[in-house]
Amino acid sequence: MCGFLVEYSPDNNKGLDKHDFISLLNKSKKRGPDSQGYFSNASNLQLGFNRLAILELSEAGEQPMKSHDARFVIVFNGEIYNHLKLRKRLNFKNFNGLSDTETITACLVEWGVIKTVKALNGMFSLVVYDCLEKEIHLIRDFAGMKPLFFGWDGKTLVAASQYDQVFLHPEYRGKSVNPQVLKLYLEQHYMPSPFGLYKDTFQVAPGEIVSFKKNGTVNKTRYWELPTAVAYSISNKEEAELLVEEALAKSVEGQLLSDVPLGAFLSGGVDSSLVTSFMKEYKAKPHVFTIGSDSKKHDESDRARQFAEALNVQQEIWKLSAQEVLGFWDEAMDALHEPFADFSILPTYLVSKLAKKKVGVALSGDGGDELFFGYERFWSIGKNIGFQHFPSLLKKAIYGFDKYTSGNKRVNSVLLAPSQGIAQQGLHSRFRKNLLDEVAPGLSKTSLPEDYNVYSYGNSKDIRQLLYNIRHAEFYGMMQKTLRKVDLASMENSLEVRVPFLDKNVIEAALKIDPLLSYGGGRQKQLLKNVLSKRIPSVKEEEEKKGFSIPLTGWLRQDLKEVVGNQLLQSDMSDFGFEKKAVEKLLNNHFEGKADLKWPIFTLYALTKFR
Repeated sequence: MCGFLVEYSPDNNKGLDKHDFISLLNKSKKRGPDSQGYFSNASNLQLGFNRLAILELSEAGEQPMKSHDARFVIVFNGEIYNHLKLRKRLNFKNFNGLSDTETITACLVEWGVIKTVKALNGMFSLVVYDCLEKEIHLIRDFAGMKPLFFGWDGKTLVAASQYDQVFLHPEYRGKSVNPQVLKLYLEQHYMPSPFGLYKDTFQVAPGEIVSFKKNGTVNKTRYWELPTAVAYSISNKEEAELLVEEALAKSVEGQLLSDVPLGAFLSGGVDSSLVTSFMKEYKAKPHVFTIGSDSKKHDESDRARQFAEALNVQQEIWKLSAQEVLGFWDEAMDALHEPFADFSILPTYLVSKLAKKKVGVALSGDGGDELFFGYERFWSIGKNIGFQHFPSLLKKAIYGFDKYTSGNKRVNSVLLAPSQGIAQQGLHSRFRKNLLDEVAPGLSKTSLPEDYNVYSYGNSKDIRQLLYNIRHAEFYGMMQKTLRKVDLASMENSLEVRVPFLDKNVIEAALKIDPLLSYGGGRQKQLLKNVLSKRIPSVKEEEEKKGFSIPLTGWLRQDLKEVVGNQLLQSDMSDFGFEKKAVEKLLNNHFEGKADLKWPIFTLYALTKFR
C-alpha cells in the first residue's frame, strides 16, 4: 500500500513550494517507506508519492506515473488483482514491467476514465490528471477499502491518503469545525464519507468519481453501489454453498498476486478461517498470524490454533497479557490521523505489527459479516418486523406486554425506534443523547448533515427487503468504520491488508443468494458456517463468538486514567464547543465506578488525539 499527496489549482493559484509540499507528503511515509516520487507541471499541479513496493519492485513500478502517450499522470494507492487480464484486452503491449499502475495508465489511454474504473477489480484510491483536458479525477474503489480525502474551497484542491495531510495544508489549516459533522462523529464514532470534520474538507465516497474541470466546476459520478432491490436467484442451500466456495476460491487465488511474502490474519472466527483454508489451496504452508490474550473470556488463540493445525499452516501466535497490550497504547494511538474512536484498533495494530515481521501483505476476513448477515443486529431489527409499522403508542404497549410476559423474547427495545433505519443507526451509537448534550450543549439543536443517508430507508414488512436494507446500511456504515480501522492500524506498520470477501466475485455471489439462508435467531452467517464445517470438519462450530478485546473499562480507571484524563482536560476543546466541567464529570463518573463511560470517553479522547 502507499500514500500520496496532490495539490491542484484550476486558476493557477500559487501552491506550496516543493520543500513544504514534500514535508507534508512525508506525513504518510509509513504508508510507503520504500521510495518517494514527485511530479510537477511547473504550473498548477504537484503530485507526491510514498511507495510500499508490493508488485513490480523495480523502477518500472515507481509513481507518479505517466501514460505511454503522456496524456495522463496518476498516483494510485492499492492493488488491482485482475490487471494482467486487463492487459490482454488492450491493443497496447509494450509495457515496461508488471506494475498494475502501468496497466491502469494504458487502460486510461484506450478506454477513458469511466470504462477503466468499472473494469478494475481490486482496492484502490486513484488520482488521474488529464493533461489534454486539463482536469483531475479523484476515484475510490467500489467498496471503500482505500481512503481518499480532499479539500476544496473553490481555489485549491488538496487530495491525500491521510486526512491530516489535508487539514494541515496551509489552505485548510485555519478552517473551522463543521458542527454537523462533529455531531455525526460523536454519534457514530468515526467520520463517515463523504464528510470531513473541518469545513471545505471531504472524502470521496465508495464507488465514486469526483472530477474537477478546468473551469472550476466539480462533478460527482457514482459508478457502483450495492443494490437494495431484492433480486436473488439461489434458494437451494447446497447450490448456494457451492457458489460461495467457488467465489472465495477465485477471490483468494487472485489476491495472492505479490512480489513480497504474503500471509493472513487468523482468528478463531469463521471468516478469517475460511480465507486461510482457500489460501492453503494455492500456497504451501502459508504464514498466518494470531493475537491472543490472557483472558479466557476473550481469547480465541486456542481455537485459531486448531484451525492452523487442521490446515497445516505456519502460525505465529502473540499471546499478550493486558499489561503488555497496554505498553503499545501510545504506538497504536499514533495511527489516528483522523477522528476515529474504535478501541479495537489496538489489537488490530498488534496483529499487523506481528505480521510485518514475516510478510509484506496479509489477507483478512473483513466483509463477511456484512455480506452474509453475520451481525446480531440483523436479527435484533428483523424480529420486530411484524410490529414496526404500528403507531408509537401501540408499539410501546406491545413492548411492555412482552417484557412482562416473556422478558422480551418476542420483541426488543428496537421496536420503540421511529423506524427500522433509525433503530439500526441507534444500535451503532454509544454516546447517549443526554451525555452528548451535557458535553456539547451547542450541538443539541444541530442536525446531522442533510446528505447523510446511510440509514434513510423506509419500513418494510417483507423480511428479505428489510435484510437487503440493513445489509446496504451496514456496508456503508459499520463496514466503512472497520475498513478505516484496518487501514489505519496496518499502514502504521507499513503492512498491506487485502480483503477477499470484498472482491467483486464474492459480492456478486452474495447478491445471488436468498438472504434467509443466513438469517434467524442463532443462525447469523449460517451459510458461511456450513462451508467452513465442510472444509474443516475437525474443528467444531463455536457455541459463542469471542474475539480479542481489551479491558478498556478497567484501564481507564487505573493504568490509562492519567494518560486519557490529562489528554482531555489539558486539550483546547474550544474548537469543538465542549464544556470542560461536563468532560470532568464524565471522567469522574467513570473513574469512580458510577457508570461505564468508556465509549464516550474514548470518542472524545480520539478526537483530541488525532490533532
